[in-house]
This record gives sequence, structure tokens and C-alpha cells, in this order.
Amino acid sequence: MDQDERFDVYIGSLEAELPDWLAGLERRAAADGIPIVRKQTQSLLRMLLVLKKPERILEIGTAVGFSALFMSEYAPAGCRITTIEKYEKRIPAARENFRQAGRDDRIVLVEGDAGEILPELTGGYDFIFMDGAKGQYIHFLPDVLRLLNAGGILVSDNVLQGGDILESRFAVTRRDRTIHARMRAYLYELKHNRELETVILTAGDGTAVSVKI
Repeated sequence: MDQDERFDVYIGSLEAELPDWLAGLERRAAADGIPIVRKQTQSLLRMLLVLKKPERILEIGTAVGFSALFMSEYAPAGCRITTIEKYEKRIPAARENFRQAGRDDRIVLVEGDAGEILPELTGGYDFIFMDGAKGQYIHFLPDVLRLLNAGGILVSDNVLQGGDILESRFAVTRRDRTIHARMRAYLYELKHNRELETVILTAGDGTAVSVKI
């Protein structure tokens, strides 16, 4: 174990425990092989939610609903969350998890492709969590910027792609080259877009935090 890994283990040991119901969902997702936000990303999200106190949150990529429920736990009580998911097999599980947690009155799940749904959304969001198809982040961004309020926070998860983002496009497998190129383009745009101030962190599998100026 190298020093970076030792730091990760130590910092992880300091984390406060999740509520039992949320920890149970985290364990079930792990047992079923369903990817959810990592511990470091959870910690970052929690801090940003406490800091921003958003009234409206938009999430792109629901999976089984863990991250939406996590955000509902640490956002203000009156916060409303809209989450988008297109993978049909996970939608019933997410809806049931929202119901069992008693949060289905404040979390709205929209079924379908975010690329088709985002252009139809109106109104402003204080906080947007981008955790859908990684190769589509760059395509979602124009609508995300339109929907994000001034001073709002955009959190983009898994932007380092397990370290592949550091490699030449010829060093990644052929099937991953399009996603690799698009993620590099997305990160460049986040850092150079005049509407945004962005920091890219190594938390989890890489997390970009952007504030709309």
C-alpha cells in the first residue's frame, strides 16, 4: 500500500457513519455490483450541500437512488430533487427505495434519456449532480448551464476514469477512446468556460466542482 492509499484509508476511517437505512442501501448496492458514489465523494457532497443549502437539486443518473437519497438527507428539509434515469431495470428499484425511505414526496424520478429530457426542463436549480453516462457529459453541459442558477454548484463525478484520463488516447482500449476524448473535452470546457469557476479534485474517481459565476 503506497502513501496515497494509506492517506485514503486513514481519512476514510474518520468519516461519520451514515444513517442505518442509508448504510443498508449502500451495502445492498455493493453486494449487487451497482456503482454508487464513493466515500470521499459522499463527504464532498455533504459539505457542499451544507454550505449551499439548495432548494432545488437536479441529478443526472439515478441508478438505484442512493445518491438522491443521500442528498435528500443532507440538503434542507424543503429541498426538492429531480433525478433522471434511463436504465429501465433500475428504475423500479429506485422508486421503491424512495418509497421505503419516505422521500418519494420530495424526490421526482424522470424516466428517459437525459439528452432528450434536459432540453425540456425549465426553471433554475441551485445544485446539479452529474453522474450519468460519462461520454455524454460534454453534450449535457449546455442545458446544464442553462438550468443552473447563478451561484449554483455543478458537481461532476468520475471524471478521472480510473486514471485513464491521464493516458494518450492510443493507450486506452479502442472501445473507450470516444469516452476518453469526450471527458478530456469536458474537463477543458469546465476550466475554460467563462460562466464557471472549476476545481478538479481526485476525490473518489475524480470530482469536478464548478460554480456558475
